[in-house]
Amino acid sequence: MDRRKLLTGGALAAAALPAPAIAQAAPTIRWRMASSYPKSLDTLYGAGVRIAERVAAATDGRFQIQVFAAGEIVGGLQVLDAAQNGTVECAYTLSSYNIGKDPTWMFEANVPWGFNVRQHNAWMLNGGGLPLIRDFMKKSNVINFPAGNTGAQMGGWFRNEIKSVADLKGLKFRIAGMGGQVMQRLGVTPQVIAGGDIYPALERGTLDAVEWSGPYDDEKLGFVKVAKYYYYPGFWEGSAQTTVLANLDAFNALPAAYRAILEAACAESNVFTVSKYDADNPDALRRLVAAGAQLRAFPRDVMEESYKQAYLLYKEIADSNPGFRAIYEHWNAFREKQNQWFRVAELPYDFFTMGQRG
Repeated sequence: MDRRKLLTGGALAAAALPAPAIAQAAPTIRWRMASSYPKSLDTLYGAGVRIAERVAAATDGRFQIQVFAAGEIVGGLQVLDAAQNGTVECAYTLSSYNIGKDPTWMFEANVPWGFNVRQHNAWMLNGGGLPLIRDFMKKSNVINFPAGNTGAQMGGWFRNEIKSVADLKGLKFRIAGMGGQVMQRLGVTPQVIAGGDIYPALERGTLDAVEWSGPYDDEKLGFVKVAKYYYYPGFWEGSAQTTVLANLDAFNALPAAYRAILEAACAESNVFTVSKYDADNPDALRRLVAAGAQLRAFPRDVMEESYKQAYLLYKEIADSNPGFRAIYEHWNAFREKQNQWFRVAELPYDFFTMGQRG
């Protein structure tokens, strides 16, 4: 047998084999993602980077997403506008930043005294929440993909001790979303400031208190240096779902495989992000206490009054906003069923095991 002919024929046969279907049909696409977070917040900003890396890896580099930190293209609180109008193809953000446009945005992130992480995921992914949210977002020309969660947050950093509701009167408090509206009903003057601008405002005394997330992120932002009282829990964010908001036209123009890959990468990030916070927050809290943080629970009257005012607020908004009311009624019915179940199994288990030693 002629070895030269065999090798040549084999090479020609290999060249004639069809390439994988995705390689044949897959165009090269480049998107830009505007993040609401500075690079110093490696979990939140890093979630967008991780999504971009997974998308690139799954498409053999054909679908590239370049991530920009807050302020690099637009400010951290303007990323929805940028995705909506096509300045960027997508954004990584917290939907509660957008309640000035419509309070209904809040439900995608979560509302004060609302779900924990598992309950929120249950509602969004299996309880009918995601279709409702996506239908609401169509009018803003974006589609959402749950892509992270902080878990239950801390209540924030205060210059002075809070002993009762009376101590909240006139307090200048950096707090975003509907939590600010609830706290305003308790006498607080809420301030909405993007993450990278909070520390200077607290240091200068422009703010009396700030809330951001939990120990891991709060440590990075250095709040313990200028405010020593660290309160819990952050009842306005019993969980806080972060999200990718994609321009609807840009998303629909993607090949079907790319759409599926983007959604899968976001779903992975949704699990990874909260697991990272659960792993990192305990050690960060220990370091903050060692650095001088004074842990305090919110007084009972603050908790009770904030809960009461939160649900009064939802009723008031629902009475004047039919879109909000439709989602709120669905959300609230699901919440009641979830709370019944958690009272039977989850909470007794947690309460007992966390009270044991060894």
